[in-house]
Amino acid sequence: MNLFCVGLSHHTANVETRESFAGHAESDCILRRAGCAEALVLTTCNRVEVYGASEKRVSTDEIARCLAREIEKDAHQCAPAFYRYEGEKCVQHLFRVASGLDSMVVGETEILGQAKKAYESARASGAAGPWLHRLFQRAFHVAKQVRTRTEITRGSVSVGSVAVDLARKIFGQLSKRKVLVLGAGETSERTARALVSRGVTDLRVSNRSSDRARELAGLVGGQAIPFDDWRDECREIDILITSTSSEAPLLTPANLAPMLCDRIDRPLFIIDIAVPRDVDPRVNEMDGVYLYDIDSLQSVAEQSLALRRQQIAAAEAIIAEHVPDFVASISRGWNRVSRTAERPSIADSSLRALEL
Repeated sequence: MNLFCVGLSHHTANVETRESFAGHAESDCILRRAGCAEALVLTTCNRVEVYGASEKRVSTDEIARCLAREIEKDAHQCAPAFYRYEGEKCVQHLFRVASGLDSMVVGETEILGQAKKAYESARASGAAGPWLHRLFQRAFHVAKQVRTRTEITRGSVSVGSVAVDLARKIFGQLSKRKVLVLGAGETSERTARALVSRGVTDLRVSNRSSDRARELAGLVGGQAIPFDDWRDECREIDILITSTSSEAPLLTPANLAPMLCDRIDRPLFIIDIAVPRDVDPRVNEMDGVYLYDIDSLQSVAEQSLALRRQQIAAAEAIIAEHVPDFVASISRGWNRVSRTAERPSIADSSLRALEL
């Protein structure tokens, strides 16, 4: 059985390319279309990756076609942006991803929760079986060791906190600024908490689910805004930070223009940390509007990296200890299953057969 990873991230592709492959395919879709024995799709604002187990090689182009948001898209034109890791390299890559070492913000902890959710989703659908079970459980264990045995999480360790750092560079003190957070998921919650910790007192939250908007607003002492009314807030606010799961841009030059008439000599700063993006890139061409997307946060993140650079080597050493041990255990498990002439399945009996 071959373990592999095919994906693209902020290291290899810009946000425009990433959003072309984000949010389309589920793990069971990869199983059906690509012919993997097991598959898991991990999608975040900075990466789209497929982890798979297969008896025969599944091509990178086939995985790209499964991920493409537009079915007619010639996915193989983007093949150079995709990377591929197999066997031991795949194991090492996932351990680094789960530990936050491969993130735009090195040491960030959101990726571990996102990986756990992706794993649980794949397990629930039957797409992840004994091989990915072993791989991801070990990855979670390694990530926990990295977090507890190093100080890799010092400094700004989430996309949200980096976004807030950027807002501070633009405005200085944030205590008198009016801020709207659009979206109420995990990233938005971390961003809202970071804003409050930096002195923001006028914080507004809007989300398609009004209950979730009220819940988040209550957690951070903010005000919930009905989702149908959030664009009107652009007449008053200074900063818009948006992170939703919308498939199409929510803010465009056409619907923003009327609000700008009421903002004489008051710039509007927008930080779009959604993938796919919530804001049409052409908005940045409008007078008085300054738009930053997820890729724009890279330079800010690199500055905070200096605080944690010395911890990276310690984290890499922990991973280096686990990779060969895991690969050896997988080999022993596969040999044991092969001797019984039974093909691995996701049944509990197969999981027990692979336990050390």
